[in-house]
Amino acid sequence: MAPRSKAPRRTPTDLAPLFEESRGPERIAKRLARAGLCSRRDAERWVADGRVKVDGTVLTSPAVNVDDASVILVDDKPLPVIEPPRLWRYHKPAGLVTSNRDPEGRPTVFERLPKDLPRVVTVGRLDLDSEGLLLLTNDGALARYLELPATGWVRRYRVRVFGPLDEARLANLRKGVTVDGVEYGPIEVTIDKASRTNSWLTVGLREGKNREIRRVMEHLGLTVSRLIRITYGPFQLGDIEPGGVEEVKRRVLKDQLGLEKGDDSGYARAKPKRTGTPPPSRKPAPRSGAKQPTRAGGDQPTRPGTLRLKPKSAGGDAPGPRSKGGSAGADRRRKAPRG
Repeated sequence: MAPRSKAPRRTPTDLAPLFEESRGPERIAKRLARAGLCSRRDAERWVADGRVKVDGTVLTSPAVNVDDASVILVDDKPLPVIEPPRLWRYHKPAGLVTSNRDPEGRPTVFERLPKDLPRVVTVGRLDLDSEGLLLLTNDGALARYLELPATGWVRRYRVRVFGPLDEARLANLRKGVTVDGVEYGPIEVTIDKASRTNSWLTVGLREGKNREIRRVMEHLGLTVSRLIRITYGPFQLGDIEPGGVEEVKRRVLKDQLGLEKGDDSGYARAKPKRTGTPPPSRKPAPRSGAKQPTRAGGDQPTRPGTLRLKPKSAGGDAPGPRSKGGSAGADRRRKAPRG
């Protein structure tokens, strides 16, 4: 089987236009959606209904580009000020559908969001029975960027399963697995708690195909009874209560995306590339036996690293407290959620 080609990884320079106040010419439907009035599909219907004017002319087709100089009216009212991209962390409860409308009449995420939120879209999805961290944004282009596996961001889940654990087969998931003809990428699994009746796992993956974890676990003879997403890249669920929403600070969002801090408007520019300037010299490594720097309030030497989840001792089946915070730094410093 020929190896799959990897999607090109987008750089902060590619992402910078999302945070610029002026994005240049764009389709009228996209401009209306960015203004938070409606979805692109609804915008196209508004155009067909003759509700949209550009520079005094009623549009009859959505195949029209507009720019900053265009005078746009919807129902003879000017567009509201377009906000810069914003991001929220939402604790999705189980039992909600991640869509605007459900043909079966089940409650949706959007029906339960606070009324003071602007129009938002979700970054990816969580299925009906899943719960935990769901990112929301007011910018569709940012949502699509954050959904790309090319970002390299790991999404971690606490998963309760019923059935016998086969540690060797779980370890082999790091190589990827094919289930019913569907190829799944590498999956990291750590056993947190194990008992005769059920076990708690921490599962990490870099792409999120439909019901991926449930299908892979079923392939291993395990039944998922609870699935909680606790991180999405550098953003953590923390201690947000079910149904709660917290906005990610603009400086944190731009920092995690590798962009410079902007002005008070919230817009940012990409960091300029270095042009031949030599990197700063590194300090020499300490001699053997030299005292290492320590963290404030502790006696362990500081050193960079990533979150390492270690197996916990056997115990109850409650998920237990989760780590707090919403940034990558917290992910490194804090312990994994106790099971």
